[in-house]
Amino acid sequence: MKKIILSSILLANTFLLSGCLPVIQSASTLSTAITVTNDRRTAGEMLDDRIIMFKMFAWPSTDIALENTHLNFMVYDKTVLITGEAPTSNLRAYVSTQAQRQDAKITQVFNEMSVGPNSGLLGRAKDLVITLQVEALFHDQEVFHPTHVRVMTENQTVYLMGAVTKREADRAVKSASKAKGVKKVVKLFNYLKTRPAAEIERDRQRELAAQKKAELKAHQAILDAKKTKLKQELRALGGNAEGTPF
Repeated sequence: MKKIILSSILLANTFLLSGCLPVIQSASTLSTAITVTNDRRTAGEMLDDRIIMFKMFAWPSTDIALENTHLNFMVYDKTVLITGEAPTSNLRAYVSTQAQRQDAKITQVFNEMSVGPNSGLLGRAKDLVITLQVEALFHDQEVFHPTHVRVMTENQTVYLMGAVTKREADRAVKSASKAKGVKKVVKLFNYLKTRPAAEIERDRQRELAAQKKAELKAHQAILDAKKTKLKQELRALGGNAEGTPF
């Protein structure tokens, strides 16, 4: 059954990968349903990134010079990552220059495109599987929240973006490196000295709530045990334990 599901996912993405528009890979594959309260960007920053991503996505379809290129984009905090292939070094340089002009709010562009023929569908499918593996591995650790790090894979190289501490960054790289088929992991992080205070407080409140719940459960277990013992004592004395109000 798992093989059928995975095959269906790959088939669906094959149609996307074979289209004329560039593919947008993002970390949202597994975390779409997670609320934005876990994102370290403000609502305004997230909106800016979405607008920039939309413009980057639309750009190749309106620029004839990009007709023979393969482009992928990822945006975080107004920083744009571009991967893919361009047939010439001049065209690769053109992409770097023009990308910055797609939105005035773009602060930085990382052009990781290679010069050569466009990648095939099989290669892109392999990259997709690696991205899914990395995202799954991020859910299997407790150092950072999975939504704090965004993932894109190109030619078996994994690119990571997000706002994280050094400890979180190290953990993200270690986790990503475990995915099958990964050749290299590239960090493009915004480094934080410490975790945001609001986030620390939110986690503290969750821990307190969990602790209180555990204490109540333990207290209830003690009460239940005492009730059971009392019923047993009443039965031993010949009383009607079933008629007791507890």
